Amino acid sequence: MVDKLKQCFGEMVVYKNLNKTNIFTDLKLPSFMRDWLLKRFANEKGEYDTTELAEFVKTYLPRKDDWNAIKNRVVIEGERVKFLAKIAIEIDVRTTEISFSLPDFGLRNRETVIEPYVWNSCKNTLIKGREIWGMLELGYRQPDDSMGIEGRIKLAGFKPFCPYTIDLDYYKDARKEFAINEWLDALLGAVDYNAGGYKDETAKLAMLSRLLPFAEKRLNLIELAPRGTGKSYLFGRVSRFGWLSSGGEISRAKMFYDMSRRTEGLVSGNDFIVLDEVQSISFADADEIRSAFYGYMENGVFTVGNHEGVADAGIILCGNIDQEQMNVNKPMFEKLSVVFKNATFLDRIHGFIIGWNIPRMNDNLKINGWALNSEYFCSILHELRDDSTYRAIVDTLVVVPDKADTRDTEAVKRVATAWLKLLFPHAKTVNDLDISDFERYCLRPAVEMRGIIKKQQGFLDSEFKDKDIPSFHSQGES
Repeated sequence: MVDKLKQCFGEMVVYKNLNKTNIFTDLKLPSFMRDWLLKRFANEKGEYDTTELAEFVKTYLPRKDDWNAIKNRVVIEGERVKFLAKIAIEIDVRTTEISFSLPDFGLRNRETVIEPYVWNSCKNTLIKGREIWGMLELGYRQPDDSMGIEGRIKLAGFKPFCPYTIDLDYYKDARKEFAINEWLDALLGAVDYNAGGYKDETAKLAMLSRLLPFAEKRLNLIELAPRGTGKSYLFGRVSRFGWLSSGGEISRAKMFYDMSRRTEGLVSGNDFIVLDEVQSISFADADEIRSAFYGYMENGVFTVGNHEGVADAGIILCGNIDQEQMNVNKPMFEKLSVVFKNATFLDRIHGFIIGWNIPRMNDNLKINGWALNSEYFCSILHELRDDSTYRAIVDTLVVVPDKADTRDTEAVKRVATAWLKLLFPHAKTVNDLDISDFERYCLRPAVEMRGIIKKQQGFLDSEFKDKDIPSFHSQGES
């Protein structure tokens, strides 16, 4: 398996050892940053010079506590400083001035500027998302009272954080070399898990179901799981394209659009938004946020005041569940916030992840060996979101029962499409698939995930009681 991984993916395979106490553990770096560093510094045996790597981290990955020192070098000493960070761009409609913020360091837009010649050199990258990771270079624009120019920190250069070219066709072709059981193990390794630590295929697929919103636009899911199964890690530390909130207060302005600042919220800059610890989340205005969620989760459009926006982020709700509640045939959502504990809201959720099928995190589940680079893999899934080929295959294969509810049909097809992208990315047409594999790994799981939502709707509202999901099947299957 390792030889096949290396042969098919070459330098996109890195050696990961999450059980070993090392510099990465101490730094608490997200997976995509760790694997980028491994690719840069590790040799063909997966070994790296700790001193060299530590020096690079010290120079180019500053902590929040280092910000005043950086600001001193830039503003007072007149130096230009390079380091890796997230940057967010703002274009002032009234003045056309372009500024930026550094969310991790508290640097605000009003303290910065991007001059036109710099903007022209990197705008194609910086306009792609709400927050972009990259190697940035900071300088200082001196104030000039005679010209009415304020002193500001300026962006002097920017290179995107993507040290390789994403070749989707190559990835799809490489998948053909793996049997389905081998591919499941490869996917687990890509997101830092040891496939050998799972007792069976059901447990592996339950863990991998968390990746579905990485690959499919506007996929809305709920997961209830025992504590310690790694929800926060997978959703919050593996991919740079998502956003995780653990408790606290959520507002319409933060999620969708801030009228006072005239800025779009989290749904506009991420592939998925995960609301973790949903039992403890509070809302500034429950009715307001519920209404915003309803519209957005239905069609991807949100309206706040006179502003109408469109976004593709999926909404994922994650919560903990007690042992006695782990039964899909009994009410499970009693402890959810009033915003979510509503059959109408649930109708906009495409599927349920059975989190208790995922084992509690232990050392045997942590990767210790060669695996796909997490940054590369998550970038692939990000690119697959725009590929409509898979939905066309699903539309062709899935036989929709007579009088099937439209939302059920869309949910099943959307989840099945996500599974298809994840497990069979090489499929370009129906002829590239074994129909029984599609039925087993894509359609059946999609029907089950949506079916749990339907059953839970019935517990919350008698209108939905006993309205189970109809029997979807695929062409050629009875």
